[in-house]
Amino acid sequence: MSFSLGQSAFQLAYELSPIILTNGIATNIPGQMLPIISITEAANFVAGILSGADITLDNFFAHFRPLPGATLISQDVAHYPFANQAVAANAVITKPLRISMLMVCPVRNLLGYPLKLATMTALQYALAQHNASGGTYTVITPSYYYTNCLMTEMTETGDNGSSKQTQVSWKLDFEQPLLTQQSVQAAQNSLMSKLTNGTQINGQPAYSGLSNASAQLPSLATPSVVPAASALPGASVSAPGFNTGLGL
Repeated sequence: MSFSLGQSAFQLAYELSPIILTNGIATNIPGQMLPIISITEAANFVAGILSGADITLDNFFAHFRPLPGATLISQDVAHYPFANQAVAANAVITKPLRISMLMVCPVRNLLGYPLKLATMTALQYALAQHNASGGTYTVITPSYYYTNCLMTEMTETGDNGSSKQTQVSWKLDFEQPLLTQQSVQAAQNSLMSKLTNGTQINGQPAYSGLSNASAQLPSLATPSVVPAASALPGASVSAPGFNTGLGL
């Protein structure tokens, strides 16, 4: 079955390489972006493309698809009584967005087992190094582009379908934290804005706690606390009944 250029571009973007590593190990790459296909197809690039073999998109090592449960809007409501519906609506807290991608990578021929071991080892090492160096991810889905994401976990799902192979599918979990200035401004709802722009007070605000006078405590090294290093009373008094002269 022949594919048009648009179908190939769609498959390449949303199925074969929907995860892009940004910063981290991609810092020295122009644009600081590294598509995950650069890791998953590294062996096929050397063994296939350079040798002149005809490699179709369906035979690539890994295929990705978004799993159900991705969030576009995630908010939490406090569980205490509200005065009215308007206060309840203004008291919601924006939560990070979540997205999980399923990576399916079956072995397609008998010689593919060593290739799979080498590719998965290289992928695990690259992602671990990227996460340890503070790298982020851009996850592309047909409905939304999740930018500035952090990887939280990569686990084996155990769903092998009709295949008798093991460890065919892997789940990659990402979260989009509220760290950018735009997200912070969006999270500050109208109620918090009213509190931020509240009525000003007159004079200098007083802080709770100890007063300024109580902060000026005497030093433990002052003579009022430590006795002077002088002779104790009665240290120079002779004992009764003893003569200190030499004319005995």
